[in-house]
Amino acid sequence: MSEKPDLGFVHRFVPAETPGHAPLLLLHGTGGDENDLLPLGAQLSPAAALLSPRGKVNEQGMPRFFKRRAEGVFDIEDLKARTEELADFIESARKAYGIGKPIALGFSNGANIAWSLLLNRPETLAGAILIRGMLPFDPPSLPKLDGLPVLMLNGSADPIVPPETSERLVETLRRAGADVRYELLPASHQLTQQDLVLAAEWLRGR
Repeated sequence: MSEKPDLGFVHRFVPAETPGHAPLLLLHGTGGDENDLLPLGAQLSPAAALLSPRGKVNEQGMPRFFKRRAEGVFDIEDLKARTEELADFIESARKAYGIGKPIALGFSNGANIAWSLLLNRPETLAGAILIRGMLPFDPPSLPKLDGLPVLMLNGSADPIVPPETSERLVETLRRAGADVRYELLPASHQLTQQDLVLAAEWLRGR
């Protein structure tokens, strides 16, 4: 494992054990950091390279990838700027580490910056796993995602993600042309074993 803070983000990188597997871009939830999802990434795709940045926004001591005005209320201008910044980091990291286009694996706040990458800088990703993502507004325009694979996992008892915001995200990605598999699980906001099983199965199919 190595760290290259000169790429603009505090991050961790784990090289691939064997070639031929898409790298995973690990995007933590609120209060997480660059270490949080490394065990999950290694479990889901053991041979893949792992790239895990820490969000730059500090919300009362908790790292995030973009600002929010309240629970479920995004700072849209900040989201746009942070999305561009993260996309530039991904491109720099690909060159620095010699890796291919990654599949994003994002949880909660990390899932939300991941779908923002899909909608605003789709050339940076090979696909995405969005766990407990939400879209609380209608994007002004959509890219052409041309069958880009997306797995979206939400919980039917999630107190943080209203059903209409997860459904809007699914519909928006499909309208943009993404190949979305959506699973609504009997779960709350936290990760479950079923999330892990579905994500691992989906990744094997890639």
